[in-house]
Amino acid sequence: MRALTIILGILFFLSPTLRAAHIIGGEITYECLGNDSYQFTMRIYRDCDSGGALFDAPGNSVGAATITIFRGSGEFDRLSLGAPQIREIPPDFENPCLILPPNVCVEEGVYVFNAILPQSADNYTISYQRCCRNESITNLIDPGASGATYTVEVTAESQAQCNNSPVFNNFPPIIICSNQPLNFDHSASDADGDQLVYELCTPFLGGGRDGSGGPGSGDPNSPTGVAPNPDLPPPYDPVVFVQPTYSAIAPLAGDPIVTIDPVTGIITGTPTIIGQFVVGVCVREFRNGVLLSTVQRDFQFNVASCEPFVSADIREDEIINGNEYVVNSCGNNTVEFINQSTQEEFIDVVNWSFDINGSVQTVDTWDATITFPSEGTYEGQLILNPGTTCGDTANIFVNVYPDITADFTYDYDTCVAGAVNFFDQSFTGAGEIIDWSWDFDDGGTSIETNPEFLYDAPGTKQVALTVRDTNDCEETVIEPIYWVPAPAEIIVAPNIFVGCNPQTVFFDNLSSPIDETYDILWDFGDGTTGTEISPEHVYEEPGIYSVTVDIVSPIGCAIGAAFPNWITVREAPEAGFDYTPDNPTNLQPDVSFIDESKRAKFWDWSFDVEGFSTEQNPVYMFPDTGFQEVIQIVTHENGCQDSALILIDVEPIVTYFLPNAFTPNSDSVNDIFIGNGVYEGMTEFEMTIWNRWGEKVFETDDPNEGWNGQKNNVGQMSPNGVYVVLVRYLTPRKVPVNLKGFATLIN
Repeated sequence: MRALTIILGILFFLSPTLRAAHIIGGEITYECLGNDSYQFTMRIYRDCDSGGALFDAPGNSVGAATITIFRGSGEFDRLSLGAPQIREIPPDFENPCLILPPNVCVEEGVYVFNAILPQSADNYTISYQRCCRNESITNLIDPGASGATYTVEVTAESQAQCNNSPVFNNFPPIIICSNQPLNFDHSASDADGDQLVYELCTPFLGGGRDGSGGPGSGDPNSPTGVAPNPDLPPPYDPVVFVQPTYSAIAPLAGDPIVTIDPVTGIITGTPTIIGQFVVGVCVREFRNGVLLSTVQRDFQFNVASCEPFVSADIREDEIINGNEYVVNSCGNNTVEFINQSTQEEFIDVVNWSFDINGSVQTVDTWDATITFPSEGTYEGQLILNPGTTCGDTANIFVNVYPDITADFTYDYDTCVAGAVNFFDQSFTGAGEIIDWSWDFDDGGTSIETNPEFLYDAPGTKQVALTVRDTNDCEETVIEPIYWVPAPAEIIVAPNIFVGCNPQTVFFDNLSSPIDETYDILWDFGDGTTGTEISPEHVYEEPGIYSVTVDIVSPIGCAIGAAFPNWITVREAPEAGFDYTPDNPTNLQPDVSFIDESKRAKFWDWSFDVEGFSTEQNPVYMFPDTGFQEVIQIVTHENGCQDSALILIDVEPIVTYFLPNAFTPNSDSVNDIFIGNGVYEGMTEFEMTIWNRWGEKVFETDDPNEGWNGQKNNVGQMSPNGVYVVLVRYLTPRKVPVNLKGFATLIN
């Protein structure tokens, strides 16, 4: 089998920025109608999906196509053409190995116009000029700035004989293959039966880029514009080829070089470089040795890589030597061949052939089913697209071997858990089995002939045995085994337990095999039972308990176990306490604790982490207010413990008392009116004092500041009398307090 690929070598097909976006060729022919009247046909070619120049027509960016007719070197007439007749020319490409993008095609715009050309000794030249060619052209210098002139001459001799020009028979190929021989018929037909001579000739330049960039970029109708109007007179400048690789007579690099037969018009050669190439083809018309006319076709040829890409492939057991497929059939003379060839959409013909005892059997379907007469080795082939360059072949070797049968038996004690013994019963016509592969469906495997295996868990096991013989024939058999013996031994953790009541015990049943399909019965020794595999049980009372468990497998095999004096539950103390006073405060932080526990021998107290005591009835002074956590832990003389926890709220209290009179006479006795009390934790304090006319004479937010009898404690002394005192504040727990009193000033 060959590894085959396709490479499309023309970049403008693949890149939106390089894709052909301009007119790519054209030619002009004529027909003499008599009485000096001629009908001209101009064919212009462009890309179907061009993003650039449209065919020139009324209403387009540069307007209608203009034709200039010259007699000799002077302008004779100028014509403005209407819209062309447009047809799409899809790629006519027979090479099955070339994958073309869906948008690759060419449009042909046909302009037909008439002109009266009075017979003259001068030649008439009919010309149409248009810019520009593709930037991606390979064989021209500065192709993006190189326009084209499409022209034809009506010679004086042609006028005299009312001659018709030759017309090319075939449309040029859009794509040709590199490194593959080219053979294209570029011949023409002549209505008058004149002698035609073909040659590769130089395409002409014409037009420029003026006006291609919109307003302000020049006049598109100027001699250097994209559509000169009028067209320039002959002679015309030739395009500039990239020398020395390309020229008019060698526009495509090749080996052999691409040439045209001067008699037949057949273009031959083998192009070797991928790209886009401007080619000029001229056909000269002679009558009785006299040149009547020359028709020139200017066209763009595209050279791509057309490598074979389909790949023959089948489902096989082995590949040898890269492209030889080995298919083994064990015990079955009818073999199904599965076609796995790639690039199926480009495979037109599939041919299977097999040599069966000197007779060739063929099949032309995608897959093939062949019945061979007997055991043995047979040869065949899968051929894709036979007779084309886009094909491939896979060589096939078929081995029809004797049958192989996988089989086994087994044995185990159905009541007592133990290993299962397996016995191979497989058979092969090849004479010898060389490999055994066991899968016990429990994570276990073996390659022994007659293995044994001990399962961890009960249930139905799907045991698989795969055997292989000397011919590499394999077969697998899967048999179910219902393995549900009783455990060989009952194992329960813990093996001994000592605790304090009430006590929760978890019985972890480690016996194997065992699952929910087994019947379990527990006797916990305190008058209660359970049926779970691994139960959890609470012993409420102290004592020593014996436990039994019985297990019955799904097929009735039973095993039991007794665990005498297994669980010891000791008597536990009962913690509890009270305290006094019921509502301790920062003014009374000492709290007495009264033990109310039962069966306690030792006491441990924790007072909000910071304080500790081991007395039975301790007294503790709390250093702070708020909720305090008190924990009592009591211990029985047997070591069992219990605990109790109480949160005690030590309330923060503030006090504030007002006097009723003061004597601000500077004798240092009762000179200041000020309250007293416990202020810690007090917030938002405010005291105001008012005279009998409702005037505020004093104000403070500091409980430690008093009134000295002067207004706002400065200035003149207030008169004797009774003043109203208002006090408000928030307690530490944000309880508002409002007080009203009287201050009698005696001076």
